[in-house]
Amino acid sequence: MEYGVRYGGVLWWTVVVVGLATCAVGQKPPQLFQVGGKKGWTTGVNYTEWAAQQRLYAGDWLLFKFDKHYYNVLEVNETSFEQCNDQNFITNITRGGRDVFNLTQARPYYFLSRGGYCFQGMKLAVNVEVYVPPPVAPPPSKNGVYIATGVRNTMTILLEIALVLAFRLRLY
Repeated sequence: MEYGVRYGGVLWWTVVVVGLATCAVGQKPPQLFQVGGKKGWTTGVNYTEWAAQQRLYAGDWLLFKFDKHYYNVLEVNETSFEQCNDQNFITNITRGGRDVFNLTQARPYYFLSRGGYCFQGMKLAVNVEVYVPPPVAPPPSKNGVYIATGVRNTMTILLEIALVLAFRLRLY
């Protein structure tokens, strides 16, 4: 019993193991997308076309590369985006011309550059999605018996291991 008390408790360790396993299953590492590709954030780029070619997920990052003496990047709402209105923006992400923005939620995001550049096409709308891992094909069965695998079974096995460890630690 002293071991469990001294090291945070068996239940606590069980929760940690199961929590880590849950986080590790079905996660996609975040990606960094340079807005506008090689051209970056400038005039003469079709950002609608660029955005249509991207698949963005919550946790990904946008990299805006631009000349900070001419351009900036503002996050705005949909109405301001449509009207190229740079007043009452949500966030000014302009720092030094190599600025990143974390897409933390699955929702639409809207960006534009002020100073009339929005009217020249410097505006970007992206739709961020929740990552759903592709389904895992079931393994072949032997003699009509399905061999179960997958996330649910992995979690069950990890939970069983944690409970066995918890039981053993209490006995010794």
